Amino acid sequence: MLEAHGGPPRPGRARLSRSGDFDRVFRHGRSVASRELVLYVFPRGDQGARRLGLSVSRKIGGAVDRNLVKRLLREAFAAESHGLPAGTDAVVVARGESKALAEREGLAGMRRALNELIAEAVRRAGGAAPSEAGGA
Repeated sequence: MLEAHGGPPRPGRARLSRSGDFDRVFRHGRSVASRELVLYVFPRGDQGARRLGLSVSRKIGGAVDRNLVKRLLREAFAAESHGLPAGTDAVVVARGESKALAEREGLAGMRRALNELIAEAVRRAGGAAPSEAGGA
């Protein structure tokens, strides 16, 4: 049920790693939330890679549980980030329900939850995602 393996590695430095990067996304970005996740997005203004930062607290569970949630979120972002404009920084905050989602639905559930949040963020920003430009 838990499909947290395989797939090609992400190209380059497609992750947020510095505190300042996270702060900029939290302070100046927009957020959308679901029961399981909160997605913060911030357009950097360039056409670079879409970068991901994760915040998975101990409220989720022990290290094994947190690592599972992080692994699934990274894989889901790699599969669904095409819905965000190029040059976007995104931070995903896992809420307590994300562990239950990971255990219940695995990667498919994380992809669905993240895809819904990305679509809502793009809708609120007033733009169409590159893959939706044809009117899907």
